[in-house]
Amino acid sequence: MAEILPAIFFGHGNPMNAVLNNHYTEGWRRIGAQTAKPRAILAISAHWFVPETGVTVSTAPRTIHDFGGFPRELYGIQYPAPGDPELARRVQKMLAPLEVRLDTSWGLDHGTWSVLRHVYPDADTPIVQLSIDEAQPPSFHFEIGRKLAPLREEGVLIIGSGNLVHNLHAYAWGRHVQEAFDWAIRFETEAKGLLLAGDHRPLINYETLGKEALLSVPTPDHYLPLLYVIGTRQGGDAITFPVEGVDGGSISMLTVRVGPEAP
Repeated sequence: MAEILPAIFFGHGNPMNAVLNNHYTEGWRRIGAQTAKPRAILAISAHWFVPETGVTVSTAPRTIHDFGGFPRELYGIQYPAPGDPELARRVQKMLAPLEVRLDTSWGLDHGTWSVLRHVYPDADTPIVQLSIDEAQPPSFHFEIGRKLAPLREEGVLIIGSGNLVHNLHAYAWGRHVQEAFDWAIRFETEAKGLLLAGDHRPLINYETLGKEALLSVPTPDHYLPLLYVIGTRQGGDAITFPVEGVDGGSISMLTVRVGPEAP
């Protein structure tokens, strides 16, 4: 029987992490070294947030530079991982009767490649991206994770990429070191406690968690990838946090690993 792979939610933060060497990127590299090499990766990124469910089916997904105002070196990065049309069609069948469009126009956005170029720098593992349907409630995204959980036993690493806390209006844009806001720490701490307890319902209905949740998740795009990942949780799966920290006061860089603990 093949080893069951974990599912991992990455707090990806600033696109500049793609080219930086810091606490977060070092942690991502450790995850790659400590995790069994997958045959393929299914990625759910905050940055493919559209009014439908789609899955990339191209054999050579393009590297998307979906940001502005950053140094030129960032726009020159390519992450030439292959696609996996067979996996894309497998995902489509697993989610039936939900309509899942096979997409040839999207590629790998920075939510995916800015992290994976540290986790798997050789870019030799096939990647498929699944979109987040912006028109659906949080419970919908959690249920998709549950339906996709069997992929973990098929050599597929399921990753979500976003940020548990993501408030750009409060973010300190590099001019000074900003201590984490109290509301960000309180929400992250509560969420970690719920994750460890396996109490998913409040995390799905996160808007009921008070003003800290409203400040931490002003828009759902960066939060929802977490629900896909915890939806894959099986009985006995451990929850660990291999990377932690808050960037710019209002961006949680927490990584949540679901599954066998790393050695």
